Amino acid sequence: MKIATFNINGIKARAAALPDWLDSAQPDVVLLQEIKSVDEAFPRELFEERGYQVETHGQKSFNGVAILSKLPLEDVTRGLPGDDSDEQARWIEATVVGKQAIRLCGLYLPNGNPAPGPKYDYKLGWMERLRARAQQLLDGEEIALMAGDYNIIPQAEDAKRPDAWREDALFRLESREAFRRIVNLGFTDAFRARVGGPGHYSFWDYQAGAWNRDDGIRIDHLLLTPQCADLLRDVGIDKEIRGFDKPSDHVPVWAEIDI
Repeated sequence: MKIATFNINGIKARAAALPDWLDSAQPDVVLLQEIKSVDEAFPRELFEERGYQVETHGQKSFNGVAILSKLPLEDVTRGLPGDDSDEQARWIEATVVGKQAIRLCGLYLPNGNPAPGPKYDYKLGWMERLRARAQQLLDGEEIALMAGDYNIIPQAEDAKRPDAWREDALFRLESREAFRRIVNLGFTDAFRARVGGPGHYSFWDYQAGAWNRDDGIRIDHLLLTPQCADLLRDVGIDKEIRGFDKPSDHVPVWAEIDI
């Protein structure tokens, strides 16, 4: 099963590029972020005609997450537990039924800038709620993963110019420590389990020629429970599509799970 995460930065803007990538890459499941659309306006037919079941958790103009799956989806839930007052559409999860069931959690973690400040406090609070949900997945000994745009640069090697990000919410020490507390519960960073070293990025800003200079950062991650990590077969970053017409500033990151 090929499972990808992709921040598309607006479904309307990516209405041509996203289907083209799906036709080429042929993922079984895709976790989308920043669809920037309410549920009823999401162009489901583009994906249903390609054999995908579509589940969305949308929000007008910003945020929004979705799952596209060629396999049946069950027990779909929306919203990260822990704060009923949180109206931002940043979390969706479902069980995909293949040879075995796998629980997939798609997330769009808050950016947090400017930091420090209320937006950064929200980011760190959201990560605490994420850690609680992560612990539940581990306690259930589930084959599960949490994938999406984490807005976290885990280590210096995950940025072309780490010093430029030192005080940014994506790379501040508190952010990295919060991310590490989640991983250290027992999760595996799928990409780093198979690929080491610098130079591997999933985001290039639209500004200042970042793409042409390969001035990127790795902020899109798939974290696997031990039961899921045992089934990991391959990983990749589809970097080349960043150079295509009307691209997102992110590119897909994927893992193949033997399930």
